[in-house]
Amino acid sequence: MQKRLIAGAVLGIVALAFVFTVLLQPDGKPTASSRSKGEVGVIYIGGVIANGPPGGAAFAEQTASEDIAVALREATRDPLMKAVVIRLNSPGGTAAAAQEISAEVERLKKSGKKVVASMGDTAASGAYWIAAGTDRIVANPGTMTGSIGVIMERYDLQGLYEKIGVGTEVFKSGPHKDMGSTNRPSTPEERDIFQSMIDDVYDQFVEFVAQGRHKEITEVRALADGRIYTGRQALEMGLVDQLGDFHDAVLLAASLAGIPGEPAVVDLGPKNIFRQLFGLTNAHTLWQPARLFLPHPGDVGGPFQLQ
Repeated sequence: MQKRLIAGAVLGIVALAFVFTVLLQPDGKPTASSRSKGEVGVIYIGGVIANGPPGGAAFAEQTASEDIAVALREATRDPLMKAVVIRLNSPGGTAAAAQEISAEVERLKKSGKKVVASMGDTAASGAYWIAAGTDRIVANPGTMTGSIGVIMERYDLQGLYEKIGVGTEVFKSGPHKDMGSTNRPSTPEERDIFQSMIDDVYDQFVEFVAQGRHKEITEVRALADGRIYTGRQALEMGLVDQLGDFHDAVLLAASLAGIPGEPAVVDLGPKNIFRQLFGLTNAHTLWQPARLFLPHPGDVGGPFQLQ
């Protein structure tokens, strides 16, 4: 028994040492002598994109919008940071989080920096929203992208509650305070309200894509029926600018910024410990449709989600 305890303690110390090594490793920034011609910063966005404070998604397979905002602001302030590549591998996230990141991208562009989106396995829905606001988009031929659209889901558990003998009594200040409740069907008026919310977010999405891709709104609407496109299909439709991998995106960003030769590349974060330790991927989310999920106010969940 004592030997097992000792072995467990040793393994725990080794694991902690490894974690701290990851956390405290150098950030990989070039030395001052190599920075003179300018740098290309890289920001990774993986998993579900949601609002959250800096470091809030450190132990989850998601990206907190404020982490990305902090990294983008760092790039804006750095005079030697000439361009940024946003590496996307995400099925989407909340509409508000995508808008917050897009607003920071716009501020970065206004500071004179160039921004290129690089699409990995998947860059759909909210991730495409972010990409649409960059200067150029580079996708792999097999990237899953697009998914420009909105869907809302709610559960009607009234039948289940009746079977298990669960009843509810609701006290509310107004007729719509319990909209989306799972203990009753939605009324026709509530369905109209939900639909108007969906339509409004959809209009915002389409208008942003039209602006970012320099297209007519009618042209975007024809493509924005919620379907997913491959990178090659997206290129044919003008939703991305060129086919290529991450390195191609870095070279394109350097070229747009006027950086000669092979650029110095700086990882601006954010870092996700789980991905660094275990190499987690988002393959299981690859085929999820776009989704605008509005939970009941009493449920555990977040605001609008585009996944």
